[in-house]
Amino acid sequence: MNSNIRCGGVEESKNSSHLKSGNSFICSSASNKKDIFGNIASIETTGFVDGPGVRVIVFMQGCPLRCLYCHNPEDAFFDTTRYLMTPEEVVAKIVRYKNYFGKEGGVTFSGGEPLNQPEFLLEVLRLCKENKINTAIDTSGCAKNIFSNRKTKLLDEILRNVDLIILDIKATDFQDYKEITGQDIKYFERFLDTCQKMKKKLWLRHVVVPNINDNVESIKQLKEYISKIKYVKKVELLPYHDMAKEKYKKLGLTYRLSDTPNMNTKKCSELQKLLD
Repeated sequence: MNSNIRCGGVEESKNSSHLKSGNSFICSSASNKKDIFGNIASIETTGFVDGPGVRVIVFMQGCPLRCLYCHNPEDAFFDTTRYLMTPEEVVAKIVRYKNYFGKEGGVTFSGGEPLNQPEFLLEVLRLCKENKINTAIDTSGCAKNIFSNRKTKLLDEILRNVDLIILDIKATDFQDYKEITGQDIKYFERFLDTCQKMKKKLWLRHVVVPNINDNVESIKQLKEYISKIKYVKKVELLPYHDMAKEKYKKLGLTYRLSDTPNMNTKKCSELQKLLD
């Protein structure tokens, strides 16, 4: 496989309604809901950092946050239709790479924000489980679409069908969270609380940005916050970079961190030691 291949468009699976063995796509009639479509930005067939092992990464369109350092604004900031795909079509693509997954690999649903399309996400997770594919969602935890529309039972079902939550902690208090994301932290807190009640495995991530949180005090506050969270399997500090700056320019968007330098990776590694 070639790394970082992104493919879009609809690819029909052959005989998808029949049970098959090996790497053939399995789709039982019970999970086959043809009226559900996902708005997919792109699919990366070889990912190595968004979850354990080799993974297919499905980037879903749309996000309720407007993070200062968002590196996928083309996926997150626009609700335009990219590629409408059914759960069956998406999983048929994923199954093709199953031989490369090994014991730990699988698929990660990212974005944008995967929780922004909860009905589609649930169905595609169910199909992955049926096809014995390990699943993760890479999420900000801002399940605003779910909580605002009183779809908490839907969230419970999503969490029952996913193996790992890769959760981005944007900030640990209301004011900082609002300044970084433009949203209320309450949706994140409710999502995390639901994960805790359901004992879901968590990978926690936190972006370190110069002149915002690249100091010992901020990381110690983060450590104290994380110490109260259960079922944490991994904690990562991610160094901020400005590689998305040109994307903003092409999209006609203001890049609000234009004067912020890239995070020094050595310093980020030193701060990581405070959490290890």
